[in-house]
Amino acid sequence: MPEGHSVRRLARQFGDVFTGQALTVTSPQGRFSAGAALLDGHTMVAAEAHGKHLFLHFGNALVLHVHLGLYGAWSFGGDSSFAGASSIGAPRRVGERETTADPDDGGLPYEGPPAPVGAVRVRLAGPHGWADLRGATTCETITEAEVQAVLDRLGPDPLRNLRGDAGRFAANLAGRKPTIAALLMDQKIIAGVGNVYRAEVLFRQRLDPYLPGGSLSDAAARKLWRDVVSLMTDGVADGRIITTAAKYWTRRNGKTGRVRSADDTLSLPAKTAAIPVRADAHYVYKRNGLPCRVCGTVVLAAELVGRNLYWCPVCQQS
Repeated sequence: MPEGHSVRRLARQFGDVFTGQALTVTSPQGRFSAGAALLDGHTMVAAEAHGKHLFLHFGNALVLHVHLGLYGAWSFGGDSSFAGASSIGAPRRVGERETTADPDDGGLPYEGPPAPVGAVRVRLAGPHGWADLRGATTCETITEAEVQAVLDRLGPDPLRNLRGDAGRFAANLAGRKPTIAALLMDQKIIAGVGNVYRAEVLFRQRLDPYLPGGSLSDAAARKLWRDVVSLMTDGVADGRIITTAAKYWTRRNGKTGRVRSADDTLSLPAKTAAIPVRADAHYVYKRNGLPCRVCGTVVLAAELVGRNLYWCPVCQQS
């Protein structure tokens, strides 16, 4: 499932390529025909994300609300001008894919969207390009009041990191008996964290994933929040989740991302440098059976709240 950084990149993508344009909105699959008709011909005025939820706001005070879930994905296409910030300087990630036609590179001139391929739930089309949605858990046309109702059910979003959000997150944990690993996946506690960020931030903070969430002090909860903010912010910039310090990288690829320090901080200026190959990007996620990068103990895995949890039993002792 795309995590919060991917959905934030998608919101930027939509904002870049469609804001201020009257869009043709259709449902080639037919399952969203009524909702599409409410938006068809209206101008998209803004795109925003909160956690894993995407909201595309239209000038008639209606909103396209999308949650990709496990199987949803957007694809984009258009002429050579149809490119967004999410494509610049970073690889594409799960939940977003883009193609462009560029006559200078021998491609054919853009002549409008191609025939839909597969079960396209909704298609948005403007003068320079199109976006197709497939497989989403949620795709609905709602009012601004209904958007607020969705937001009211969600915890704070680390990528918004509004004043007071760190304290709100700490308060959401206070007195809670479920494990911290379970609570980090609860979107009412914190919005946008998925399985990768959960495993990695708990390792970086050396927290036993089975600790009750309410056992964290206010200071520890705020420190955890700050690390999630840092990691997810870098995820937006890089287009992928990189949680390891540079000293653990054995190889680098030719793609660029934020410069990382040799220790466990990711707070250096947003310069560009080679980023690690995928095998070096994480401390524990999907590394069960392999030695911990820090202590050499075998990384463990177990199912928790329906997803695999990964941790080091030595570095993350309670």
